Amino acid sequence: MNGQGTNNFGGNFANIQNPFTSLKAYFRNNNILVKLIIINVAVWLVIRILEVFLDLFNTSFAESIVQWLAVPANPMTLITHPWTLFTYMFLHFDFSHILFNMLWLYWFGKIFLEYLSERQLLATYIFGGLAGALFYILSFNIFPKFQEAYLLSMALGASASVMAIVVAISFYVPDYRIHLLFIGPVKIYYIAIFSLILDVLMIQSSNSGGHLAHIGGALWGFYSVYMLRKGMDFSRIFSRIPKIKFSSGGGRGKKHGFGNVYTNSRPVPDEDYNLQKKKSQEQIDKILDKISKSGYDSLTKEEKELLFRTSKKQ
Repeated sequence: MNGQGTNNFGGNFANIQNPFTSLKAYFRNNNILVKLIIINVAVWLVIRILEVFLDLFNTSFAESIVQWLAVPANPMTLITHPWTLFTYMFLHFDFSHILFNMLWLYWFGKIFLEYLSERQLLATYIFGGLAGALFYILSFNIFPKFQEAYLLSMALGASASVMAIVVAISFYVPDYRIHLLFIGPVKIYYIAIFSLILDVLMIQSSNSGGHLAHIGGALWGFYSVYMLRKGMDFSRIFSRIPKIKFSSGGGRGKKHGFGNVYTNSRPVPDEDYNLQKKKSQEQIDKILDKISKSGYDSLTKEEKELLFRTSKKQ
């Protein structure tokens, strides 16, 4: 009886999956948006746990990690800490800071992936973060207002990267609408403009560096979409890195000849959409009527191709 109980326990224990293996599989099987959120949250959790543990020994961990991972405004410090241009965009301390950043990243990242690819989302996040850091550093070294502050000032957080994604997709599909509580449907184009104006007005606040970084990220988001429409896709640089894999999903528009760039995805007015749908249905009806009268072989090559494409969509 005891032996049987031991065997069952051993069998059940053997079936318990390693939690780290499960997390690794979950990370590997999800798209780049989920991966970016997981990385940000994981970094935040590790730092917070270490901070609590080291605080028991009266050790100031927060200051050390900021000095090591946040991007400095002082160029001389940046030279000795060049990695901070990347690490700062994954670094958060306050819960509210990471919460709102990740919510915005998720909301607008989902819209982004409806029209553009995962590779383009990653590129916008990284390059938007870099643009935000550089704009922040340049501003603190150019404008007299920050003459003294730049020596000790540092920036951290994914806000610039998120702002780049918000602006990029807002200018790519400006007619896209989302429903806001108590307001109703609003074009994301207006949300992006409002956020940018708010950042400009908040430059005088105590978080001047953060808002300047947001503006830098926003400028990159607009510039990347502008260049994308001219045929330059900055995300192609990631296709040359073999270890970065992207799922085949993402982007529901029509592919261009240059990489995973999607165009003609802008939402059309309901009247135009219904008119296009009606014309297409009339063509199909004529083809089906022709088949019923003269058979399939009587169709032209163009008519056969149209019928085939329609059957695939359905």
